[in-house]
Amino acid sequence: MAPVMFLAVVLCTLTISPKHTHGGDLAGVSKTCRSRSTVTTSLCSHLIEPSGYPCSEHSTTTKDGYMLGLQRVSSRIRKLRGGNGPPVLLLHGLFMGGDSWFLNSPDESLGFILADQGFDVWIGNVRGTHWSHGHVTLSMEDKDFWDWSWQDLALFDLAEMILYVNAITNSKVFVVGHSQGTIMSLAAFTQPEIVKMVAAAALLCPISYLDHITSPFVRDMVFMHLDGIMVDLGIHQLNFKSDFGTKVMDMMCDSNIDCGDMLGSITGKNCCFNSSRVDYYLDNEPHPSSAKNLQHLFQMIRKGTFAKYDYGFIKNLKIYGQLKAPTFDLSHIPASLPIWMGYGGNDALADVKDVQRTIKELQSKPDMLYLENYGHIDFLLSIYAKRDVYDSLISFFRSYGNYGSASW
Repeated sequence: MAPVMFLAVVLCTLTISPKHTHGGDLAGVSKTCRSRSTVTTSLCSHLIEPSGYPCSEHSTTTKDGYMLGLQRVSSRIRKLRGGNGPPVLLLHGLFMGGDSWFLNSPDESLGFILADQGFDVWIGNVRGTHWSHGHVTLSMEDKDFWDWSWQDLALFDLAEMILYVNAITNSKVFVVGHSQGTIMSLAAFTQPEIVKMVAAAALLCPISYLDHITSPFVRDMVFMHLDGIMVDLGIHQLNFKSDFGTKVMDMMCDSNIDCGDMLGSITGKNCCFNSSRVDYYLDNEPHPSSAKNLQHLFQMIRKGTFAKYDYGFIKNLKIYGQLKAPTFDLSHIPASLPIWMGYGGNDALADVKDVQRTIKELQSKPDMLYLENYGHIDFLLSIYAKRDVYDSLISFFRSYGNYGSASW
């Protein structure tokens, strides 16, 4: 794609402090870029309960005032004699929400599979996504609402989610992250007050370093300093489903751009998800995120660091008390924390070299699953993921979980 055309497409799909409505801010980026059907219901009633699974809605508030939605999902097929199994918290990726764990059939979606395996499943939704609930004082139209990056998702959102689940269940929590959910997890696990509530973690497409990223789409954006352009234009929210953005993308997909290839150019070649369901996936994804979040990720790509947001020397000194943004030291994650990682040879975002660097800096070597033909989305949406990925993940958790008298 020509750089000028690419830049025009990206900028036209963004909105500048847009008005947020539950029905109007979410639509697709494909040849059928239609808006999400008006959804005023909860995630439980929208996706989970229609498949026959008991589901309850929960809400908690972070220390900086963001109101987060969580869902608790139970098995549809059997009742445990000993009550709920171990709690497991699922953390979605960038531009996704908690619905991403339920987009395939109950036999293929990790959220459903974990529930049927007896786990007490909790779904996290970070700030700004459709299934979270705003802020105690700020409107989503306010630029300050979007003044955050993934470090805030780690140190505020994830910290609060784990604290909430721990308090409700009186149990340490298993954590599963995909993509951005793994950045959040690894950063949070360096903090003693957070990691002490975690029993074990499973990381799908783990990311802490990004300097070997091979995605042509992303590297073009980084090369053109799109993040700086957005800041100069006063863009705070990234909303790929605004009404205007949807119309522009429909026009582009009908003419200049093969939008069927766009996903692969972003994530790498995915071997195993059902391409006939792309329109359905795009009815639910992507969710909004912040321009600051994207800029933080671009900083990581340029600098080759796993660090907090870099404000520049002067503001770093004011905020952090030092000229450079502090790093997250992976060696601070305790060796006693069991970690499982699944990664793929075709992943253009979680590159094998970067994953290996992450592993090298940890105190203890995680349990590893490497699938040469898997891309970034396969670990979430592959029709073979239960056999290829989730059975290994579940066996790992079972080896550390307390199942008591649960019936399997």
